Amino acid sequence: MIRRIALVLLALALLLAAAVVWLNSRGEDPIPAGAAPTQGTPEQVARGRYLATAGNCQGCHTVPGGDAYAGGRAIDTPFGAVFSSNLTPDPDTGIGTWSADHLWRALHHGRSADGRMLYPAFPYPNYTHVTREDSDAIYAYLRTLAPVRRTNTAHTVGFPYNTRPALAVWRALFFSPGGSLADASQSADWNRGAYLVQGLGHCNACHSARNLLGGTTGVLDLSGGLIPMQNWYAPSLASPDEAGVADWEVAEIVALLRDGVSPRATVIGPMAEVVRNSTQHLAAADLQAMATYLKALPQRPREPAPPASAASAASAPAAMRLNTRGREVYELHCAQCHGVEGQGVSGAYPALAKNRAVTMEPPANLVRAVLLGGYAPATAGNPRPYGMPPFATVLDENDVAAVLTYVRTHFGNEGTAVTALEVHRYRTHD
Repeated sequence: MIRRIALVLLALALLLAAAVVWLNSRGEDPIPAGAAPTQGTPEQVARGRYLATAGNCQGCHTVPGGDAYAGGRAIDTPFGAVFSSNLTPDPDTGIGTWSADHLWRALHHGRSADGRMLYPAFPYPNYTHVTREDSDAIYAYLRTLAPVRRTNTAHTVGFPYNTRPALAVWRALFFSPGGSLADASQSADWNRGAYLVQGLGHCNACHSARNLLGGTTGVLDLSGGLIPMQNWYAPSLASPDEAGVADWEVAEIVALLRDGVSPRATVIGPMAEVVRNSTQHLAAADLQAMATYLKALPQRPREPAPPASAASAASAPAAMRLNTRGREVYELHCAQCHGVEGQGVSGAYPALAKNRAVTMEPPANLVRAVLLGGYAPATAGNPRPYGMPPFATVLDENDVAAVLTYVRTHFGNEGTAVTALEVHRYRTHD
C-alpha cells in the first residue's frame, strides 16, 4: 500500500514537472543556426531610439551618473536585488554577440541569449506583447550605442528564489507568452494606447498589487498597488477615487503625461521619473492614444464616504489635542504655500481641498511626500516646477501623523486619520 502511494505521488510529481517544463517552453522557437549580429537601417535606428524611450529602458539600465544602458542599477525586490544588465554592444560584457532573434526572445519569452530564464524585474510579462517589428527596431538602436565594458553585477536574490526550479514555477504560474492586444471593436487610438500602456509602457508593473510570490493578476490589471521596497502607492487607474481619468478631458490627461502637471493633478515620486525620462518625449499622437485608452478604462463604483476617523472617534480631549497639533504644524509649515484653507496656488502649489490624492488610501504617498519632499519633473512644458522640501529632519512621526490627519479631515476632505505607526511603516523600505 505504501509503495503504491509512493508511486502515485512520484507520478504526480513527474506530471507537475512536465507541466512546468511545457509551460516554460510553449511557443518558443529555437534561435536559428548562424544567427549573428546585424545592423539596422537608419529608419529602424530612429524608431528604436523612440521605442526605447517609450519603454523607459534607460531608466533601469543606467546607474545614476553612469554610462547610458551599461546596466548595474539595483532593482530592489522583496526577494533580493536584481541588477540590470549591460545593453551596450560590448562583445564580452554586453549584448555585442546577440542577434535580433536573441533580443526578440528576451522580450517575448524572458530568456537571455544563453537560454537562462530572466527575473521578472525585467518586465517581460509586458514586453511579450511588443511586436517583432518594434523588437527589431530596438535592437537596431542598441547596436548603435557606444560599447561599454562593464561586467554585469551579480544578483543578490536569496534562496530558494534564486534557483531555476523556483523561477520556472513562477513563470508557469504568472507568465504566458502573449500576442497582440488589439481589439477590433475599438478605435485605432484605443488600440495604440493599449499597446503603449500595457506593452512598452508596462504600467501595471507598478499600478497593480502583487501577491506573496510577486505575481499580478495580469498585464490588464491596473487596480493599484504598493510598489515593493519603495513604499510609494501607485494608484488605481480604474478608480475615480484614486487615479481614474474617465471624467477628464483627453487634453488634461495628455498634459499630465507630457508636462507632469495638469489642472487636476501633479505627478511626484516614481511617476515623476517616468514622465521625465519617458512620456514627455512621446509624440503627440501617442500621448493622445494613451489618454484615449486610459480614459476608456472601466471604472469601479465610487467608494462610500469612510467611517468616522480615528481622531473623531477618540475621546474629545484626545481628538482636540490631535486637531490642535495638526493645525499648528500646518499653519507653521504648509499654509504659506498651500493656503490657509488648503486652496493652493494655481500653477504652483496644488490645492489640498477636496483633493483625492489627499484622501486616498493608503496614505503612503502623503507620508513620503512630507518626509522626502514632493517634486514634479522638469519638462519642456513645465521647466521650473515648484517643489515641496523634505521635512524628515523637522517633524517627528507624531507631528507628521497629526498634520496629515488635519489635512485629510479638513478643507472639505473626508479622509481617515493617519497614525504615527503608519508614518513609521511608510517612511521605511520594508
